[in-house]
Amino acid sequence: QVRVVESGGGLVQPGTSLRLSCYASLDDFWVYDITWYRQSPESQREFVATIATSGTKTYSDSVKGRFAISRDDYKKTAYLEMNMLTPEDSAVYYCNVVFSPQNSFWGQGTQVTVSS
Repeated sequence: QVRVVESGGGLVQPGTSLRLSCYASLDDFWVYDITWYRQSPESQREFVATIATSGTKTYSDSVKGRFAISRDDYKKTAYLEMNMLTPEDSAVYYCNVVFSPQNSFWGQGTQVTVSS
């Protein structure tokens, strides 16, 4: 059974940084696209950033210039570097590892809270 585990969340002050990690127990991790989503109690799950197997990266307008997505296929891990955090970034962050609609895996999420 495939495991996807997010980590790195926590409580931080506005203006600071966090790095989230997403590990997937996939032998062929390198063929999967990785996408980060987030969801707060007041909103639906929203797209944050994605990194394709080619390394192409796409960001939502709300995080562009502040967040950076990356991957290390040898470690089967993707990362989301989050800078200049604001309270509006508070949410549960989820990692989606996708090869096809039939091969799509989600983690349980990691909570990020930005508050002074």
